[in-house]
Amino acid sequence: MAALAVPTATQLLGCSSAHAKDDETLVTIADARSGIAQPVDLGAQGDSPGDLFVFDQPLLNEARENIGSNSGYCVRTLPGQFSECQWTLTLADGTITVAGREAETGTSYVPIVGGTGSYQGVRGVLATTPNGDRTFTQVLTIQR
Repeated sequence: MAALAVPTATQLLGCSSAHAKDDETLVTIADARSGIAQPVDLGAQGDSPGDLFVFDQPLLNEARENIGSNSGYCVRTLPGQFSECQWTLTLADGTITVAGREAETGTSYVPIVGGTGSYQGVRGVLATTPNGDRTFTQVLTIQR
């Protein structure tokens, strides 16, 4: 029996590692210790599908200095494990919006869906990791 050639995701999507040299990295910290962080219990009492979490929090740089805001919402899809989220990082020179699935624990990779100002037309991915102190390190890999 002949082996089948299975295309990789890179081949299917027409991506190449050549784009990596053009990527920019931006590291931010979302600070859920202050600002708005409001759960909205809509389904069965407690953590259930359809519950919302709405937030508008300070956005910090690696030195923990305020550089903007981190605002958005999440809809619980799988209690205790996953939510579908959309949020916007607002910086002095524009905004970056991300949307996708975020895990309750560990690092989540959320697509960058666009931006404004200096970030108009960007794409890429945001890796968000909880730090255990109600802050989240967000590493954005931005492609222009």
